[in-house]
Amino acid sequence: MTTAGNIIIIGNGMVGHYCAEQLVMHGLHETHTIHIFGDELYDAYDRVHLTDYMNGQDALALRLHEDDFHTHHGLTLHRGVRVTRIDREAKTVESPEGILPYDTLIFATGSTPFVPPVPGNTGTAGLVYRTLDDLDMIRAAAEGASHGVVIGGGLLGLEAANALAGLGLSTAVVEFAPRLMPVQLDEEGGHALKQRIEALGIKVLTAHATQKIVAGETQRHRLVFADGTFLETDLVVFSAGIRAQDRLARECGLALGPRGGVVIDNACRTADEAIFAIGECACWQGQTFGLVAPGYTMARTVASTLAGEDAAFLGADMSTKLKLLGVDVGSIGDAHGATPGSRSYRFIGEADGSYRRLVLSADGTRVLGAVLVGDNAYYDTILQYVQNGIKPPQDPAVLILPRSEGAELLGADALPDTAMICSCHNVTKGAICSSIDEGCAELGALKQATKASSGCGGCAALLKSVFETELEARGITVDRSLCEHFSYTRQELYSLVRVHGIQTFEELMAQYGNGGLGCDICKPVVGSIMASAWNKPITDPLYIPLQDTNDTFMANMQKNGTYSVVPRIAGGEITPEKLIVLGLVAKKYNLYTKITGGQRIDLFGAQLDHLPDIWNELLDAGFETGHAYGKSTRTVKSCVGSTWCRYGVQDSVGKALDLENRYKGLRAPHKLKFAVSGCTRECAEAQSKDVGVIATEHGWNLYVCGNGGMRPRHAELFATDLDADTLVKYIDRFLMFYIRTADKLQRTSVWRENLEGGLDYLKDVIIKDSLGICEELERQMQLVVDRYQCEWRNALTDREKLKRFRTFVNDSRPDPNIRTVPERDQVRPADNLPETITSGGPSNWASLCKQDDLVEKSGVVAWYEGNQIALFYLPETEGKSSRVYAIDNHDPFSNANVIGRGIMGDLKGHLVVASPLYKQHFRLEDGQCLEDPAVRLRTWDARLEGGKVQIKAKTVEAVSDLVSV
Repeated sequence: MTTAGNIIIIGNGMVGHYCAEQLVMHGLHETHTIHIFGDELYDAYDRVHLTDYMNGQDALALRLHEDDFHTHHGLTLHRGVRVTRIDREAKTVESPEGILPYDTLIFATGSTPFVPPVPGNTGTAGLVYRTLDDLDMIRAAAEGASHGVVIGGGLLGLEAANALAGLGLSTAVVEFAPRLMPVQLDEEGGHALKQRIEALGIKVLTAHATQKIVAGETQRHRLVFADGTFLETDLVVFSAGIRAQDRLARECGLALGPRGGVVIDNACRTADEAIFAIGECACWQGQTFGLVAPGYTMARTVASTLAGEDAAFLGADMSTKLKLLGVDVGSIGDAHGATPGSRSYRFIGEADGSYRRLVLSADGTRVLGAVLVGDNAYYDTILQYVQNGIKPPQDPAVLILPRSEGAELLGADALPDTAMICSCHNVTKGAICSSIDEGCAELGALKQATKASSGCGGCAALLKSVFETELEARGITVDRSLCEHFSYTRQELYSLVRVHGIQTFEELMAQYGNGGLGCDICKPVVGSIMASAWNKPITDPLYIPLQDTNDTFMANMQKNGTYSVVPRIAGGEITPEKLIVLGLVAKKYNLYTKITGGQRIDLFGAQLDHLPDIWNELLDAGFETGHAYGKSTRTVKSCVGSTWCRYGVQDSVGKALDLENRYKGLRAPHKLKFAVSGCTRECAEAQSKDVGVIATEHGWNLYVCGNGGMRPRHAELFATDLDADTLVKYIDRFLMFYIRTADKLQRTSVWRENLEGGLDYLKDVIIKDSLGICEELERQMQLVVDRYQCEWRNALTDREKLKRFRTFVNDSRPDPNIRTVPERDQVRPADNLPETITSGGPSNWASLCKQDDLVEKSGVVAWYEGNQIALFYLPETEGKSSRVYAIDNHDPFSNANVIGRGIMGDLKGHLVVASPLYKQHFRLEDGQCLEDPAVRLRTWDARLEGGKVQIKAKTVEAVSDLVSV
């Protein structure tokens, strides 16, 4: 019974909602009447992932609670109702709904974007990036636009730039300070970040003050800078900082901080005993906090205080780890080295634009902070050193050096129980250990019990490490099964396939699986193993249901559902005639072209039904598949070597051709990249590849296990001055040993780091044949080489295989929703609907296509009255008749029509399809997303009748249920 009076929360953002959850957790909803006022019409949503909404995710997917949270707990939510006045004497709040008394008032009003008073900052020249409505306005302004500018190079500014780039706009960032992210990064860090962002095609202007905005000549607006220069654009988004939303507090006479914000004490209480403030609107000891984690800590403090418990807010760790425009950025503790006497270590990687700074105390006994740009793999380790006062290594520089240079990760077992694992929800290692002791033996259950990793998600890797370490310390075996269908690792499954000569997924499942159809984890892994072991065509009908969309259609799916085409250009060598063919094909099929880092030409924007026609022309010109879509050998990059270069000592192009033609088509746990340099000047960058070869005057030096990706690693020198035959022999052995023993989706660089015995062990196996398997490894490789065939040539000679390459199985129109590069868009005329489609009412069955159009244990797509319907087919088995499922082809997370190209399988007893882009799972029977209960796809009743697939609309009740979700 509610007898203790009213608690009113003003603000329904992330912090306000979290405060409501904390009040409920302390049982205060049972003793108080709780009201929450929110300006916006939406339920509380996750502002940290606003960019996901910009990228097409439904607003419901960002919601922070279930539908019935407020009603279930007796809370009253006033959506879209703004509090207009507070009377502290009468202890009331006033809104358009009337006057409401309070006993406790909590300000959670957050902040507002600061828009500098630049003349002309109105309309599409005065947009901000803060709320869902703001993002809708930006999206509307981008219609018909080609250029966008963000004023402000801080965290939100770069996120806004990412959103504009995602809308297809040519984007620029303008920052008044001399560097990007001036609050978090030092000068070198800002420079490194600028270098990386400009490499992505976004223009960055630092030390530029916008003086005014006037009408443009070529675009809608012109930004005029203080130095007299200008920049034209179609829209301007301001992200120049935030200001505490403290108007109500000011008007009712509460004290404010020198730069705004409601002044609070350690209990988050204002000068008025009955009023608290939390989040970005609060000012504690002269500070305001612009991150969500401190707001959550304040909310916990208020709830505990109101429940009669001792609690205090004593400041917040403002360390941040995030990915901006695909670039890792981290800032920890005293990142600027402001502590008197502090000293720093710096690592600058000019080649890849990476930068790391480690700040130590004057006596070197404590790690005070760090700056990371380009690789956040170091973040968790350094954060624990800072937060827990762990003594740094004898040589502190190893904490920021490349891993191959000797840096060691801090083991989870070395962390004290007070170590903060999840700062968003204040979860320590001790709390995790307690939950494990209370029975949490699965990671999902641990997350649910502690809320760890359910905020920003930045602690996910560390949480998993602590969880598994603690389980093993208790004598509990950590389940490293591939998935629920196979209680084996990838390495173990590979051995079973090889030893027992297993040729199909069904055979492997019957002998060593746990039953079921499989899933989007085990199917591609087994498909890769089969290809590595036997090198049979992936287009074989037996293997089609195992493949991700890239391998199924032998092209790389892009984010809009189109594909890119990458023919092989071995060693980067190409004739003028072939270059002309690529240009003509790109022009004919309206494709965007780009030179890749592997010396090939990528053709983007191909629709599914055009792929066979494109490849027919490419094959006729002498091209073959480049395997850019597979976890396989991609490219062998080369310099011109002794053929042209005055420094070249060997024919690097000829060697690159030999290697690429030998290993093309080789399937592996992950993609493989090679390079051959004609001398030690290393123009082909061989030392950043999985296999690198550098010419010497006496032969070839071999380097292995490099990686130039998100976690760069130099390749290691494996053998020197090899002759051509020995070089190939060692590469054969190395690759096959990697394929045998690596985990799923594990690059050679990570495999090498986890290899017990390190490089010396690898040399013993490959060079000294310490395991006695080298002859077998060579035979395996030769089998793969001998069985090579161009997968596209194989597909184009088989009419049945070509049936897969139809956008719709019952209509020849292209996907009408495809949008590629705006200036290259063309609208193709739609064909008439075929006669097999008959319109029916809600209770009538309509014939959609032939049963022969379906693919066993996989999907196709049909067109029906403006709907794209994905059809998944399970053939008749012992005890079960054949079944067909009909589900919407539109993926709400990517906003692309791709569901029909996902992998069909089963998870936890449900038939599902995994979206090919971001891997969310949808139940086939009702369309429910397993990862997000708020998302459900439309489904239709479906059946097979007289050799045809028939569908009908769900019942009215079912449709109503769907809409309510």
